[in-house]
Amino acid sequence: MKESAVHRTIEGIWRIESAKIIAALARIVRDVGIAEDLAQDALIIALERWSDAGIPDNPGAWLMTTAKRRAFDHLRRNKVRDRKYEELGRENDRQQEPDWDEALDDHIGDDLLRLIFTTCHPVLSPEARVALTLRLLGGLTTEEIAGAYLVPEPTVAQRIVRAKRTLTAARVPFELPPQDELPARLSSVLEVIYLMFNEGYAASSGGNWIRPVLCAEALRLGRILAEIAPDEPEVHGLVALMEIQSSRFKARVGPSGEPILLMDQNRALWDHLLIHRGLTAIERAEGIGKAFGPYLLQASIAACHASARTASETDWVRIAALYEALSQVAPSPVVELNRAVALSMAFGPEVGLEVVDALLQEPSMQDYHLLPSVRGDFLVKLGRKQEAYLEFERAAALSRNEKEREMLLRRASDCAEE
Repeated sequence: MKESAVHRTIEGIWRIESAKIIAALARIVRDVGIAEDLAQDALIIALERWSDAGIPDNPGAWLMTTAKRRAFDHLRRNKVRDRKYEELGRENDRQQEPDWDEALDDHIGDDLLRLIFTTCHPVLSPEARVALTLRLLGGLTTEEIAGAYLVPEPTVAQRIVRAKRTLTAARVPFELPPQDELPARLSSVLEVIYLMFNEGYAASSGGNWIRPVLCAEALRLGRILAEIAPDEPEVHGLVALMEIQSSRFKARVGPSGEPILLMDQNRALWDHLLIHRGLTAIERAEGIGKAFGPYLLQASIAACHASARTASETDWVRIAALYEALSQVAPSPVVELNRAVALSMAFGPEVGLEVVDALLQEPSMQDYHLLPSVRGDFLVKLGRKQEAYLEFERAAALSRNEKEREMLLRRASDCAEE
């Protein structure tokens, strides 16, 4: 295997394994910044050795073992072995090497969940919590996080560095919060899981339209949260949203990895077990009897799509009403853009175009590729093909995802040919 191919393979493995490795190391060294550095050390060693020796049969285990050894070396260098032995209940003779793997088995909870609550600690700003958790648990680059939040990349980089320093200085424990503190800590955790899932559902950059592993990890964390906080409707709402959205994966991508948009998908390929799980989660949330929050509203919108046997049977009037409610509880330009799509489908493209045109001067939307993409779609339906061509060209130029860019350029070409 050529060196470049090995590096691409290692990058793919790292995407899958990095969060688990960082979470395990964080419990050993009690510092998420150091944990990430040690994990990166293991990655560098892999890049050096695997280029010559080849990729091992179990690369995840190899990386975990190497990273743990780096962590143990770090503890020894910092002369904290006795303290660590006491914490782990394995006080032994100094000359005897302990069974670290056995000592570090987690019989209480999930390392990844501990990590997400640690990085979402109230000592950090909400923006820093999200950026750091996406970086450590989602394995996202600063560029991808910036794209998800529509903020400059240097801003995200600064937030991550400062967040690590703040957690270290505050000696934030690597543990789940007490039950009475859970509600206050949930909102930022839910936001992180939501953005993690979204990055997997429609990758902001790279050569793949979707990253199912990232979605699966977000859904797994959401399900764990639902068990921990069964009386929080927004937890069930987010789980419902992810279950229903995940049901579309087989229909969402074509043979060559090209995106297939919702209205064009073969609904026979949708996973009805996941849809059922999502609808059940909505029922659980509604049964709690609290007001609908943003995740439960979005899940209800997804349920409208899931309940329609064909695209033409979609209840767009109800979806538009749900987006109106969402714009009241969680107003944002992106929600408004989605509301414009629903209004267009329910009442005609000219209605949606009016809403979209009002967003053209919104500063945070200037580099958001979906704004010209949606506007181009409305213009096509109104027969204004030349204007639509320019919008699709602009959207393609702004998109950082290769498959999405190809699709947008095809749409532009279609406008030019007609």
